[in-house]
Order: sequence, then structure tokens, then C-alpha cells
Amino acid sequence: MTAQADSKANLLQALRDIVGGNHVLTSSAATRRYRNGFRTPGGPALAVIRPATLVQQWRVLKACVEADVIVLPQASNTSLTGGSTPASGYDRDVVIISTARLNGIFPIQEGRQVVCLPGATLHQLEKTLKPLGREPHSVIGSSCFGASVIGGLCNNSGGALVRRGPAYTEMAVFAHVDVDGHLHLINHLGFELGDAPEEILLRLERGDFGIQTPATLARAASDSEYATHVRNVDADTPARFNADPRRLFEAAGSAGKLMVFAVRLDTFALEHESQTFYIGSNDTRALADLRRRLLTQIGAVPIAAEYLHRDAFDLADCYGKDQFLTIRFVGTDRLPEFFALKSHFDDLLPRNLIDRLLYGLSRLFPDHLPPRMRQWRSRYEHHLLLKVSHSEAAETQSLLDEWSAGEAGYFTCTPDEAARAFLHRFVIAGAAVRYQALHPRAVEGIVALDIALRRNDRDWFEHLPAEYDSKLLHRIYYGHFLCHVLHQDYVVARGQNCAAIKHDMLLRLDERGARYPAEHNVGNHYVAEDALAEFYRQLDPQNRFNAGIGGASRLKNYAECHTAGCEHHHEPAN
Repeated sequence: MTAQADSKANLLQALRDIVGGNHVLTSSAATRRYRNGFRTPGGPALAVIRPATLVQQWRVLKACVEADVIVLPQASNTSLTGGSTPASGYDRDVVIISTARLNGIFPIQEGRQVVCLPGATLHQLEKTLKPLGREPHSVIGSSCFGASVIGGLCNNSGGALVRRGPAYTEMAVFAHVDVDGHLHLINHLGFELGDAPEEILLRLERGDFGIQTPATLARAASDSEYATHVRNVDADTPARFNADPRRLFEAAGSAGKLMVFAVRLDTFALEHESQTFYIGSNDTRALADLRRRLLTQIGAVPIAAEYLHRDAFDLADCYGKDQFLTIRFVGTDRLPEFFALKSHFDDLLPRNLIDRLLYGLSRLFPDHLPPRMRQWRSRYEHHLLLKVSHSEAAETQSLLDEWSAGEAGYFTCTPDEAARAFLHRFVIAGAAVRYQALHPRAVEGIVALDIALRRNDRDWFEHLPAEYDSKLLHRIYYGHFLCHVLHQDYVVARGQNCAAIKHDMLLRLDERGARYPAEHNVGNHYVAEDALAEFYRQLDPQNRFNAGIGGASRLKNYAECHTAGCEHHHEPAN
């Protein structure tokens, strides 16, 4: 046995001693769903480790640092941009530390704040807070329904709720490796938890928070300024984007360059009554005008304003129907189990067979969308789902009456129509992936862009030249309209160059003054802006965590690679 092989064997045995053999996964089949993202195929990993306690998590991390391997922290692995999955071109082995089993949640201050452990999901947090009349920063409503709380915080996720901005806190417990290679545990949670790392983590896991420190008063647990920030519709910068330095702080925006053990976050009063309006228009300038009015003329910022183009409506209607029905009938409680089971059978059965079966079964069910949505789909190219508080409903309706006097229109949704409309919007991203799975011979890949437009941008909708008609099978536009965050997904025709198309799209966005990504992490899909790349280097000076994200070097100490073919520009998944 070589020295390198002996070192790997010793590390794996040490990890088994810490978490047990059943939770050290090494085979390709066992690690597949941890190595692959939602849209992106991943690279190799030496092992996936699943600690059951925070102390185990710390001991696993220590063993990995001592063995000089790359550590890739992972929670739910939604990984839309490959930001929590391995790639290739590393100079060291990669160990994925999956924190999904560490799902503790501790409401504090009568539920006005909450402490979450690494594996806690948004859905679990919603359920925990609901009896207290509170809700989290984000609610379920994304392309990945198992999203974790800490994953969202580390990736600057914003989501659909307009008033709350990107997930943010200045209070966390995390580990980092300094410039000399020493591992440290930092407690900035705002509670006295002791001095030794394992003492701190034991008390944290028990919810034994002890005395609150004075520093708590000076630290934020949410972006309390965002509602004012997004209202500045004349600003020449985006409302929120991944590299915004105003919301990069330790764990917040860290993107796996730290190991996070817990975060402390604000919660929000539950909206007991709301009203949803379904809006249609064929004029993008008219919708731009409506956006400005909603942000400047209504007493409170709307709860949510979700945009979808007619083409996105159609793709979700056909290829997202099975996910829509699964959520309606199985419920979000069982979704993680459902998708884990699907992943297991995907490994055993012919490629895409489960996708084909689910798609086929969905076609047997009756129409899942309300008749009025069908009518608006036929009448209008652009659709907007606007949700407001009950106290702003009459004022909003009056504004819509005045605004829609021309060609635009709207209707007031019943509760069932509202629920179906928002669910339809949130299965769009999955629909593109399902289309690719069902048409592998026609599709070269998906170029998925997550962009933030300037707050003062009136020409918000993209118009591509005719040359793209033959290159793209589908152009899918949807997003968080009042925040000017848009998701633009392109299903690329077989034989076309996805990398070249992506490069051209980004150049066009640069010309428009857009920033990217907006909320999905740079991952292996984008090159990090200089300020964001420097933030990562400060957090992880030796490049031991999640090496290579944002176009950075994958080598130790960010060394340059001089081997031919070693430069990685992180092209979109094919």
C-alpha cells in the first residue's frame, strides 16, 4: 500500500470511529445524490460523512483538517449552481460533510428569534414557528423544497418575500482554518456557552444557551433595512445580489468557506390574512410602471410579486404537473423522503425511467389549473402573482383598477386559485430539468442564469436576436419581480455550444448593468466578483473549504495551476 493510500485508509477509519461505519459513504452509488446537484452533475469525493451530533461534526472536521483534505460542507444539497457539490481538478481528496441529520431548532425570546442547527430545513422551521404565530425569513416556494435554513443564509438566498431581502445574520457559531492552518471554533451567537469547542457544541445542541452577551444588542439577525432599500426605485444598482458587500458577514454569504454549526435569526409575524391578485399584460413597460407604483404608492411593501412568462407557464403546465400534484397530494412533509426514494430508484433503473413514469402518470390526472388562469394564459404574455396584506388589499385593488384601464387585466384570486397559482410558478425550474430528462436527444443542456437588474431599470425584459431561434428550444423567464431578480433558463438545442451561449448571455447582461448571481451562489456556474472572491479568501485563507467556487483556484493556498487543461471556467451542466 502506498503512503497516499495508507493515509486515505487511516482517515476513513478515523471517520468511521467518529460517526459509525453506516454513516461513512464511499461507493459511487451511495454518494451519488450528495455529489450531484439539482441541475449539475458533480465530481468525485473520497467519502460522504453524516455526523449525528455537533461534537461528531467538529471531530470529523478536525480529522479532515489534520489529513489535509478539502472539506465540502453540505446541508440539503439543492445545489442549483453546483455550490455544494464537488467538481474536478483538485490537488487533494474531497470529503463531503453532510449535516442533514443535525436538524435542531430552538425558538427563543417567545419565538421572535430562533437558533437553527445545520440540517434544519425551512419547512421544519415553518412548522415549528406556526403555533407561535411566527414565520421564518423564507417560506417554502422554490425549485428545491428541502432547502435548509443555513444553506439559504450562506448563499445569500432571498426568495419570494419582498419585505425581507436576502437571508442575513451576524450571529453564528462557525469553524474556520487560519492562515497558519490552525482550526478555530468561533462563538458569535450572543450566548455564553463556555470556552472549549466540545463544551460549546454540547450546550448548543441541548439548547442550553445560558447568559446572553451584551454584544447581541449590536448584532443584526436579519436585513431590517431591505423594505426601505427595495423601495428606492430610482437607484442605479440592484436591490440584492450575491456579491453585495452590505450583506457579507462571517457565515452570511460564506458559501461553504466556513463550517457553520448554528445561526441565530429573526422571525416575523405570521400573515393571517392576505389577498392575491393574478395580473396579466402584453406590455412590459406597463408592468415596469406597475412595479414602481406598487413600491412607492402603497402603504406597505407587498408580501410577494412573482413573475412568469407565458412560455414558462406552458412548460410548467406540461413538464411540472407531476411535481405540482406530488406537492398537492403528498405534501411538503413527505417530499424529502419522496425525492430520496426517487434518487435511490434512479440508481437502480434505466436512466430517466422514473421521470418518464411520473410524467406519464401526471397526464392521466384532470386539469390541475383553475379556468381563470387558463383564460389569462391565452390572453396575456406576461403574468404577475401579487400577494398583499389584508390591510393593503383595498388600496392595491384601487391601484390595479386605475392601472389596468388599458390592455392589462387582473382578477382577485380565491384561496384555492392563489395556492395553485403560486405552486405553478414554483415548479417552473424543475420543469426545465424534467424536459431535458424526457428529451435527451434533443437537448444539449440547460443554461440557467440568476440575475439582479438595477432598481431603476424599466427595460427589464430580455429580447434576443433572431440567431437564437435555432439555438434554443425554450426560453424560460420567471422571478421575484419587485426585487428585480429574474431567473432566465435556456434549454439549448442539441449540437449547440452551451458555454458559448452562456458567455454571450453574460456579456449582454453586463451591458445592461445587471449583476449575477442574485441569490443562488456562484458555485461552479459563475465567476465571483473581486469583492466576493476576496471575502472568500479572508474566510478561508488556505483554500481548505469548498475549493474552486466562483472560478477560484482549486489548489491549496489558491496556487495557480500550470497543467494544461487545468483551468476551470465552470460551464453550465450539459
